[in-house]
Amino acid sequence: MHIALIRHGQTDWNLALRMQGRTDIPLNDTGREQARVAASVLANEPWDVVVSSPLGRARETAEIIAATLGVPLGASYDELVEQDFGVAEGTHVAELETRWPDRDFAGKEPDDAVGPRGIRGLERIALDHPRARVLAVAHGTLIRYTLAAITGHETWHYPKLDNASSSLVRFTDASWRVLTVGGADIAEVLPPLDERPEALPLAG
Repeated sequence: MHIALIRHGQTDWNLALRMQGRTDIPLNDTGREQARVAASVLANEPWDVVVSSPLGRARETAEIIAATLGVPLGASYDELVEQDFGVAEGTHVAELETRWPDRDFAGKEPDDAVGPRGIRGLERIALDHPRARVLAVAHGTLIRYTLAAITGHETWHYPKLDNASSSLVRFTDASWRVLTVGGADIAEVLPPLDERPEALPLAG
């Protein structure tokens, strides 16, 4: 079982560096082109189905990739939705440190709930598509927390994921394993993880 977790294409809020979270901002034209380019890269390997988060930017990215690859478009999964950043959504990233130095945004989904939720999403996808190769379009923070929950590393030590980048996980020996992060082999990513400083999120 292989699942490629793909961050959705760019939105205007991504471009403006605004916290996005669950605010349903659509793709912009750059984001749509990123989805097409991602599909051309993904075409080098066989895929069985494309699924996504229910948010519009993820769903449209999934639709573009599925149509480009000629692969069925499957269901959306609530477990793949982005972390809720509450009152911070719409705020410019540069303002976060001043307004919420502890990142304690009112209405925020607890950080420690995000990774386990992402893993539940992987498990649901695996149940729906056993032994398949699945493309799952989701969100940057959700993907990073999910990968960190699998490897046991600090989430903020993971590199920021580019729009339309993919991270590959595999289910084997009764557990999930991370194979790539944003297109880079996990063997290249792991050594510096614990040396990374604390960083502000660029969410969505």
